[in-house]
Amino acid sequence: PKLLRESAVPPIVLYGKGEQEVLASTISVFVGVVGTRRISSYGREVTQSLTSSLVSSGCVIVSGLAMGVDAEAHTTTIDLGGKTIAVLGSGVDACYPTINTDIYTRIISGNGVVVSEYPMGEPPSKGSFPSRNRIIAGLSHGVVLTEGSADSGALYTAHEAFALRRPVFAVPGPITSSLSKAPNSLLTKGAILVTSGEDILTAV
Repeated sequence: PKLLRESAVPPIVLYGKGEQEVLASTISVFVGVVGTRRISSYGREVTQSLTSSLVSSGCVIVSGLAMGVDAEAHTTTIDLGGKTIAVLGSGVDACYPTINTDIYTRIISGNGVVVSEYPMGEPPSKGSFPSRNRIIAGLSHGVVLTEGSADSGALYTAHEAFALRRPVFAVPGPITSSLSKAPNSLLTKGAILVTSGEDILTAV
């Protein structure tokens, strides 16, 4: 994909399973939606709301098929009839984590594409997830972090987007919540504060 080729270290090859033509679209806006695996009710509501607005405007949603925010972003997109890209830290021939097998199956059955730089049969490893996150950023015109702790892996995705000079968006959260630390910290580093999908659409 053209956007991904602009990355500092693009993958040598990208494997795909599903509607690979989604990757070739030159008219769609691709938005990465990332965040914590330990999603709160607030994070779930915000993720669903922003994703719904983006999908209704024709955006393709990019995420990592993890539990929590990723799963909500993919599911909301599919339920609304939109297209989504799931980037794995393992081979595309098997779902990881297995708890999201239903989402994986729905994506490859006409709702988007699952991609990875890792060959078929390759299991996930500790180092494969930061690598996966750089691809999420590389495929996206902009990245929004809805909820995450101070050490959230989603911050890596946001920093990769910053490095690519693509807009990074963050949802402000209550200062009493540990899951607000990631987005709130991004706001101090130049991320765009968002309270609605329109805030994202005007900047990508």
